[in-house]
Amino acid sequence: MNKGRLEAFSDGVFAIIITIMVLELRPPDGNSFEALKPVLPKFISYILSFVYVAIYWNNHHHMFQVVKHVSGKVLWTNTLLLFCLSLVPFVTAWMGENHFSASPVALYGVVLLMAAVAYYILVRSLIHVDGKDSLLATSIGGDFKGKISIVIYAAGILLSFVNSFIGFGLYCLVACIWFIPDQRIEKRIKSEAK
Repeated sequence: MNKGRLEAFSDGVFAIIITIMVLELRPPDGNSFEALKPVLPKFISYILSFVYVAIYWNNHHHMFQVVKHVSGKVLWTNTLLLFCLSLVPFVTAWMGENHFSASPVALYGVVLLMAAVAYYILVRSLIHVDGKDSLLATSIGGDFKGKISIVIYAAGILLSFVNSFIGFGLYCLVACIWFIPDQRIEKRIKSEAK
């Protein structure tokens, strides 16, 4: 199957998710910088979530540059990823409105964990379609970044009940790990072009 429709649909969903998140931001009452203090937790939640959606979009884009074919399984695993990411606006709003209390931060982590697992499954599905010797498979290798992210999310969820800012900090750590799009794929594309 051609991958073009999958990419176009995914791009649309990513755009909608970001739009929903920004529509949740409401300006404060008052015209001083002091009036911004009550909405600061919402804004911080929004920033992290925007970065996460951008990270997924960037890495999704890089991954599909090297993919040649998709299958029905790939369509469904991509849909699973998009479903998980579509929950980000809800948990972002809940976490920000409740000033990073334990349960909202833990649920935020659960959604991030679900998205990470869905992304991992999507990568494996794509490798299955294109083969173990494909450019994607050789670029990803053992996928240490994907696996360690899942472990950090799980730790963040559990530690959120000890101190919610530890959990939030671990989610920020994973965002830092993935902030630069997957260099392994870019390096392989450059080496193949030579």
